[in-house]
Amino acid sequence: MKVLVTGGAGFIGSNLVWALLNGGHEVHVVDDLSTGRFDNLHPAAMMRTLDITSERFPDAVAEICPEAIVHLAAQTSVPASVQDPERDRLVNVEGTRAVARAAKACGVSRVLSASSAAVYGEPSELPLPETAAKRPANPYGRSKLEAEAVLAAELRESGVDFASLRFSNVYGPRQDWHGEGGVVAIFAAAMSSGRSPVLFGSGAQTRDFIYVGDVVSAILAALERSSPLAGEGEDGPAYNISTGTETSLDLLVAHLRAATRYGGPVEHAPAREGDIERSALDPSKARSVLGWHARVPLETGLGMTVQWFARSQ
Repeated sequence: MKVLVTGGAGFIGSNLVWALLNGGHEVHVVDDLSTGRFDNLHPAAMMRTLDITSERFPDAVAEICPEAIVHLAAQTSVPASVQDPERDRLVNVEGTRAVARAAKACGVSRVLSASSAAVYGEPSELPLPETAAKRPANPYGRSKLEAEAVLAAELRESGVDFASLRFSNVYGPRQDWHGEGGVVAIFAAAMSSGRSPVLFGSGAQTRDFIYVGDVVSAILAALERSSPLAGEGEDGPAYNISTGTETSLDLLVAHLRAATRYGGPVEHAPAREGDIERSALDPSKARSVLGWHARVPLETGLGMTVQWFARSQ
């Protein structure tokens, strides 16, 4: 299969690209390298340095003529979305619109688009099913929810099969620990080098941490499914890609202390605007429809992540 991965030089994207190529697929990547890194890429991937909101993007997709698109290019930082919501919406909503229209124009068979647990906001129940109320607590969550609706509006009558994959908190090798990177990456990088990590909030807040290898296997399962993924509903088909398990940041710190053998202090700072207190997503639908479930235990995944950070610093 010929697959185009937007954001393929980034964290999840580069892990996916390696898996696709190892599985014998032809892989093309579009990435503007604003957060992705060229050295993340598999040497066999065919790379175009290009912004998905560029007027040149549709022509690039038409030239590639992929059978499937995995759309991972996004603005993913909650604090950045609070600081510049217009930029957040441009990338996440209009970027998704551009991908959907380009896919429709060249007859792509399937589009998988990365969404987020952030579309739900503060939960009314845990773990959250796909049908739970959507009350995004920040501009990032709002833009990802709107992107789901845009994907559905553009593709529902087009003959292009599609789905939005709502990732919980993904961690693992190649995750950026600079600036507003994921909490696991930031903590692992700091502890591995003997620096004190900064914990925002009380530490009692919870997240549903999922290893990047499990996310990649979910994407592969969705790509390879023979029957359609698209369904009815305002937001189109959505699938939680998650473990369904809450883990407090305090427990995460304890696991990382053990993995890194870090015995120093952890600094505390006030909670950041737009952060929610608890999060866990119910992955039952993905198990039922895709035959997928997360397999990597948290302590195992953290150990592999710490080993990668130790080698890369």
